[in-house]
Amino acid sequence: MTSSTDPRFVVLVVEDEFLLRTNAAEMIADAGFDVVEAGDADEAIAILETRPDIHVVFTDIQMAGSMDGLKLAHFVRGRWPPVKIIATSGNHVFKEGDLPEGGIFLPKPYSFDSISAVLRKLAA
Repeated sequence: MTSSTDPRFVVLVVEDEFLLRTNAAEMIADAGFDVVEAGDADEAIAILETRPDIHVVFTDIQMAGSMDGLKLAHFVRGRWPPVKIIATSGNHVFKEGDLPEGGIFLPKPYSFDSISAVLRKLAA
């Protein structure tokens, strides 16, 4: 976990549905983490290019745009290997190998406790 002298743990939430993105961002902020929001993979990549302080990408799997959350996860792992990946979906049947090594799948609907626990584990 981060202490008051450590830089804040920053989570990039990538979700194309505004209400779901806002809800996830609020849960993550309430858990004590800084949040940056993106509406699709292209916006997420643009943010990552300018924000070296991002520690985790929390992405929906099924998104409109140039790539879905799984493609984004693999792209992020290839370009920014230290960034941790959490992918979420209410419809995707998760299979081994869908996410890059170390990636975590969190099924929807997720609770404050589940998202908080996963982020605290990653921040440790």
